[in-house]
Amino acid sequence: MKMKHMSKYIFSSLLLLCFVVLSHSQEKKTDSIKTPARTERYGLRVGADLFKFSRSFYDNNYKGLELVGDYRLTRKYYLAGEIGNENITTEDTQVNFTTKGSYFRVGFDYNAHENWLNLENMIYVGMRYGISTFSQELNSYKVYNPHPYFGEMPPKVSGEKYDGLSAQWIEVALGLKTKVFNNIFVGFSLRLNKLVSNKKPENFDNLYIPGFNKTYDGTFGIGFNYSVSYFIPIYKKKITPKKAAETPKKK
Repeated sequence: MKMKHMSKYIFSSLLLLCFVVLSHSQEKKTDSIKTPARTERYGLRVGADLFKFSRSFYDNNYKGLELVGDYRLTRKYYLAGEIGNENITTEDTQVNFTTKGSYFRVGFDYNAHENWLNLENMIYVGMRYGISTFSQELNSYKVYNPHPYFGEMPPKVSGEKYDGLSAQWIEVALGLKTKVFNNIFVGFSLRLNKLVSNKKPENFDNLYIPGFNKTYDGTFGIGFNYSVSYFIPIYKKKITPKKAAETPKKK
């Protein structure tokens, strides 16, 4: 129950932050200091989630890969998305199951970083819409024992498989990307998800959804990624500073 309320609070906070940053971007700013004209690069950035990639080597119960990308539409807005697949075995006290499937997420990011002196970093808020198709296999489970003093009941092997499952969700993202070398960026983002549809199997539940992660109270999920990406420049735009508003001199 605590996790349920905490997830709702974080989701509401990130959503509020997203709207505050977006509304703030619409305000007109004036500056009394003239800045020289400069060019800004536009293009495609592609990469991978290092966390999922590295986890596949040290966690025997996990195999996964996620590719990330974004395309700069305007000075502040980016079209963004991720695509990936996961194969994970979850070992719980009462149940052991394996989830396999693929997913993609698409949406936008708003960059709140001003990036003077030709920087190309990002401090962003964004939203995604995610879709996942997957299967669940119930490996084993324990029957609830209301009288534990009679001894622990042994787990029952199932092997029952549920195919054709799917889920859709909305996602609020908060993150950053920093250029570390020429055209090379590293980034980190925190995600909070809210299910909008969830096709469940009979006599079981989707306790883990690829691309969404674990489900809390059946509707909320929390995730993050740590990515490295390469920027492919396509064209440049010349940015001419607007004339600054001058303060009238007193006579």
